Amino acid sequence: MAFHFVTAIKKYLPENVVAQAAQYYGETPANVQKGIDAIIPVSLLGLLQQVEGGHMASLVDYSHDAFKSGILENVSNVFNHTGGGIPSLAPSLLSEVFGSRLGTIANSITTSIGLKGSTTSALLGTILPLALAVIHKHVNENDMSAGAIASLLAQQKKEVASSVPPEINLQQLLGDAAPVINRPNGLPATRKTNWAGPLLIGLLLIIGVWYWLRSCNQPNASKPISDTITTTDHSTGTDTVVTLRSAPLQLTLPNGVKIDALKGGIEDRLIAFIKDPYTEAGKDIWFDFNTLNFTFGTANILPSSRTELENIAQILKAYPKVKIKIGGYTDRVGEEAANKKLSQARAEAVAKALREEGVGSQVTGAEGYGSQYAKYAADAPEADRIKDRRISVSVREK
Repeated sequence: MAFHFVTAIKKYLPENVVAQAAQYYGETPANVQKGIDAIIPVSLLGLLQQVEGGHMASLVDYSHDAFKSGILENVSNVFNHTGGGIPSLAPSLLSEVFGSRLGTIANSITTSIGLKGSTTSALLGTILPLALAVIHKHVNENDMSAGAIASLLAQQKKEVASSVPPEINLQQLLGDAAPVINRPNGLPATRKTNWAGPLLIGLLLIIGVWYWLRSCNQPNASKPISDTITTTDHSTGTDTVVTLRSAPLQLTLPNGVKIDALKGGIEDRLIAFIKDPYTEAGKDIWFDFNTLNFTFGTANILPSSRTELENIAQILKAYPKVKIKIGGYTDRVGEEAANKKLSQARAEAVAKALREEGVGSQVTGAEGYGSQYAKYAADAPEADRIKDRRISVSVREK
């Protein structure tokens, strides 16, 4: 029987698991199924892009770890309060595979399917490791050669792309690497792939999978430390779309200024959003500061956390047409009136700091939302509630 990637992964997400996930995330089973149906092929296409681009070596450890994590036997544990949760390798893996496009991908799936952003994030963090584990299992069980698995990966690319729901724009998500597919009923097809040549890609696939197979019996290499960053989606209430960061990087702005940031951090993602011709400015997409902190219970910005503020100011100077709004958020602890007042004061403090950096004309306003968009209950663990306490930036003009 032929092995099909999409079908093989779906076998680990049967109807009872979908129902459990729906209950856990507060969604309808139909929407969760739609989300799964979209995320499986998008995840596979992301992996295929890495192989075709010659970057498979950086994913070798993840493929091994995904299989060893036991997700194939315990995928349902992700969707209950006592289970193991999303695999710990998911943050670094998502950042590695999708990079700065992760937010765009998550938001596209969220808005197209009608899921909460937090649900999309959790499904992405579950399905991508699951996909790697399924492929790893197939390779091991069938004693496949590198050439055979590479050929299978290449042959199914168009099939995988065709299983992406038509309302999701592959060209927007994957750019020039999006494969051409024929949509029924006159729906637009994605742009043709601009490949360097089938032979080169075939060689990259073989080399990548050879590294993958070779890694099975080798110790794990060290991985970059990863953290969680959230992008708040106001269009769906309390949604948060999780993106991730790992390695430090230096970004060069159009005016030649260089800033030190983090891969997938606010600076990296904000610049990608500004430069991406497919993204539109508006009130629905927000980018969270990652290291901006205040003295407890006040709007006093800690001097040690001003680097991101200075970087945002430099980005605004480099893109003088861009205008932003600042949003402040708190967790659910305490009285809402006090929370809203504090969040307003903190948002205004950030706006004031940006004015002092010389970009005040590009800040259209600052608003405190208190705990209006908080995801976690007041008695939730601190590790969860801290995610609700944040300052965010929304691009209003670009």
